[in-house]
Amino acid sequence: MKHYIYTLLACALLSVAATALAQTNESDKLKVAALEALISAPPERALPIVQKVLASDASDDLKSRALFILSQMSTPEAHAALTDAARNSSGELKMEAIRMIGIGGNAETMAVLTELYASGDADIKEAVLEAYLIADDSDAVYQIALNTEDPDEFEEAVRMLGSMRATAELRALRERSGMSDALIDAYAIAGDVESLRALATDGSDPERQVLAIEALGIAGGPDVGATLGEIYRSSESPDIKEAALHGMLIAGSDDVVLELFRASQDTDEKRDLLELLVQMGSDDIWDIIDQTLENQ
Repeated sequence: MKHYIYTLLACALLSVAATALAQTNESDKLKVAALEALISAPPERALPIVQKVLASDASDDLKSRALFILSQMSTPEAHAALTDAARNSSGELKMEAIRMIGIGGNAETMAVLTELYASGDADIKEAVLEAYLIADDSDAVYQIALNTEDPDEFEEAVRMLGSMRATAELRALRERSGMSDALIDAYAIAGDVESLRALATDGSDPERQVLAIEALGIAGGPDVGATLGEIYRSSESPDIKEAALHGMLIAGSDDVVLELFRASQDTDEKRDLLELLVQMGSDDIWDIIDQTLENQ
């Protein structure tokens, strides 16, 4: 599944370039076709042509296609050329070269990303993180999150780990760096219900607990509704109860809300639960409304 997701991301990056190329003249379109024909050519024949394009005054769109051809070659010379482009190009072409390193996935070429991240601006750092995502290199992203002292960099790296569903790395960050809102969000994105459940039932930090409860709803899963229902029943805190209801709304756990409604003896509480069931579009809401009106 991971490989499929990263392949889709790589295709999306190329699609952006293809959309731009669709707006160019016929001459450039023919050049693109000529470049694409090199994808199956022997590297020793294709590489000099690709390097000639990169050294020319061709458009960035055409050079981006040349970089993709480089990323698909497995020779040391091609890897060196792609590394050189990532180091010495500028603007969007530099970031494209960085992303193409991720698409290629060669270990030696990927090693340059550490250097580029350390010396790059915010855009370069983002491109490096995207390259790691494409290459499924969660350990490299983990090292960034672990070693940075910049809160923004930490959050970006943690967010990327969530997208990569790197549960082990995210849990290790909690042990080494302590808990943060960014980690809770990443647990939700990664679907780490186990970590979120532990935080959602830990009352030592009410603010953090509220965030974890709502994140539990985002993560979803077959047992999340039951967990949120139990948190709601066992708490006396209005904030915790509200967070649990919000989590159930996000998770679509209308069956649990219905159980709470039927079990409640408090009119105000039943009213709130009834309103929530309406928001959730519960199939049982019309019968409940009808029965409630009859009882009145």
